[in-house]
Amino acid sequence: MRSSNPVFSRRGFSRDNGYAGFNTAPQAGYAQGNPYAQSGNPYAQNPYAQNPYAQQDQQYGAPPQAPVTTGRMTMDDVVMRSAMTLGTVAVGAVLAWALLPVSTTSYGLAFGSAIIAMVLALVQSFKRTPSPALILGYAAFEGVFLGVISEMYNSRWSGAPFQAVLGTMAVSGATLLVYKAGWIRVTARYARIGMAIAIAFVVVMAVNLLLVAFGVAEDGGLRSFGPLGVLVGIIAILLGAFFLTLDFKQIEDGIAYGAPREEAWLAAFGLTMTLVWIYVEMLRLVAIFSSND
Repeated sequence: MRSSNPVFSRRGFSRDNGYAGFNTAPQAGYAQGNPYAQSGNPYAQNPYAQNPYAQQDQQYGAPPQAPVTTGRMTMDDVVMRSAMTLGTVAVGAVLAWALLPVSTTSYGLAFGSAIIAMVLALVQSFKRTPSPALILGYAAFEGVFLGVISEMYNSRWSGAPFQAVLGTMAVSGATLLVYKAGWIRVTARYARIGMAIAIAFVVVMAVNLLLVAFGVAEDGGLRSFGPLGVLVGIIAILLGAFFLTLDFKQIEDGIAYGAPREEAWLAAFGLTMTLVWIYVEMLRLVAIFSSND
C-alpha cells in the first residue's frame, strides 16, 4: 500500500517492503485478515521470508525480538517524533506571528519560507534515509509560513486561526477514531479510488490557478468565497482525512513489520505535512463562513 504522501510513497511502510516483527511474529490469522494477502504479496504467508531485518536476526541464531530491544519503530517513537516536528511548526508559527507584522515584506518572507520548506520536503522525500535536520528544518520554515498567513487571516477574520486549529484537531481525532474502530478499512481498492480523486482534485486546482493567474477566472474561480469555494474546501478537508487514514495504515504496518526506529521520523514528517494541508484548508473554510456572516 502506498500513501499519497511523498514521504511514504518514497519509503513507504508497505508490506511490500517486508518489514518484520511486532513483538511476536504475525500469525496466519493476521495475514488472512489482511486485504493484501490476496494481492500476490510474497510476504503474505511468511513475512520473514525475504525480510532483511528478519535475516539479520536469524543469522545470529536468535528469533526476532521485540521492537523495544532491537531498535525497531514503536508507536511511542512515532508519537515523540511527531510531537517534536509539530512543536517546531508551532514555535515557528508563534514567532512569525509575534515578530512579523502584516505587511508586504512579511508576505514575501512567508512565500520564501514556503518555497524553502517545499525544497527541504522534496530533498527529504528522495533521500534513502530520514534526516532529522531536514525534517525539523522543513517544520521550522513551514511554521513561519503558517504564522504569517494565520496572522493575515486573523487581521481580517478575528479568531479564524484558532477555529482552524480546533477544526484540524476535530478532523484528525475523528479520523483516528473511525480508523481505530474499524469503520474504515484501508484496502487497495480504497486507496486506488481515493488517490484517483486526489489526483483529479490537484489537477483541477492547478488548472484553476492558471485560469485565475491569466484573468480568465474571476474572484478565485473555484476558490472563490462563495458556495463553490465552500464545496471545494470541504472536498479538500475530506481528502486530508483520507490521507490521514493512509498514513495511519502505513505507520501501523511499519510497526507490525519491524521498521527501524529512525523511520519514526518519516512517520512524523508525513503526518505533519498532512496536518498542515488540513489546517490551511480549514483556515480558508473558516474565512469563507466568516465572510458570509
